[in-house]
Amino acid sequence: MAATQETLYGELDLALSWSERELPERERTRHVHRLHPYLGKFVPQLVEALLARYVRPGGRVLDPFAGSGTTLVQALESGYDAVGVDVAAFNALLMQVKTRSYDLRLLRQEIEEVHASLGQSGRRPSGYVRDWFAPGAAGELFHLRDRLLEYTHADVLRVVLARAARSARLTTHFDLDFPRTPQAGEYWCHKHRRTCRPVESAQKFISRYLLDTLARLEGFAAVRDPRRGAVVLGADAREVELGGPYDGVITSPPYPGLIDYHEQHRYAYELLGLDDRREREVGAAGRGTSRAALEEYVAALTLVFTRLRTVVRPGAPICVVVNDRRNLFPEVLRRAGLRLEERLERHVNRRTGRRAGEYFESILIVTHSSQSRCGSVTG
Repeated sequence: MAATQETLYGELDLALSWSERELPERERTRHVHRLHPYLGKFVPQLVEALLARYVRPGGRVLDPFAGSGTTLVQALESGYDAVGVDVAAFNALLMQVKTRSYDLRLLRQEIEEVHASLGQSGRRPSGYVRDWFAPGAAGELFHLRDRLLEYTHADVLRVVLARAARSARLTTHFDLDFPRTPQAGEYWCHKHRRTCRPVESAQKFISRYLLDTLARLEGFAAVRDPRRGAVVLGADAREVELGGPYDGVITSPPYPGLIDYHEQHRYAYELLGLDDRREREVGAAGRGTSRAALEEYVAALTLVFTRLRTVVRPGAPICVVVNDRRNLFPEVLRRAGLRLEERLERHVNRRTGRRAGEYFESILIVTHSSQSRCGSVTG
């Protein structure tokens, strides 16, 4: 028999579970947290709460599976230094753009100049770009791409280009997350409840996202702690020098065989010429969820978490946000010599993209098995 709602919610940490009314999308995606759509990221309010509860004020935080940089951005806003590691080249680019300090006057000047000079390129698309973009849209994206190096803030423009490309693909409006094949003609749109046509131009998206990106970067500059900084490492957490010491780790490792983040952002890899390192990604979707793939996943996580033992301060918490429906993490922690101090359960507010049914996840608070028990930060 399924648990009643009263029983279910009685097991949750309600301080870490927010309703849609309590935490609307505009708050979950404030300033640079919505600089580019990214599936599976946790909400910044969760990172904010974990920092306040477990990590000493003004400390240094690590995220070895940093994804789109939620931990880094929220650390900067909450008054912490941060280091983020991710093997995916697009993730590293996105994190760098989100966390960098800018000459806002020059940034505005360059974005306004680009906005005033959008146009068409005579370049003929081929391969992926030819298949997934109408000729007009491809030409407009190429026009921006070919001018990137004229500007100091080329990386900001790269993210704008990627975000516009995501919206301008030949796909249905309701399937921007995982389109399988290009949409060639009219279709019944479940999002708009009418017949729609695929996008033929990218210019409206480039224009919109140029201005939106500027506003988000300016908004973050107004709330971040200017004394704090973030370092982004575009590398494999199993191999790269992690630095340290850290006063805490806050991370959400990728789930095995679930999302191919390289394929999800393929438009960015194709248009920007980024390195495709999907074969290095822990839990890569292409390897599936066979017994061998799950053992490979456990071994990879064990290596990363074993390395974390050497870079955190004595007693510092490692906070792991995960939906461990296969119950793999007890074995990861055992092999890595880590001890589970607390296991918190939370209801997950709606994330970017559609999700059917209820969704819950655990927050594992762990320490080195030889360390003293960690406790909540009280001041």
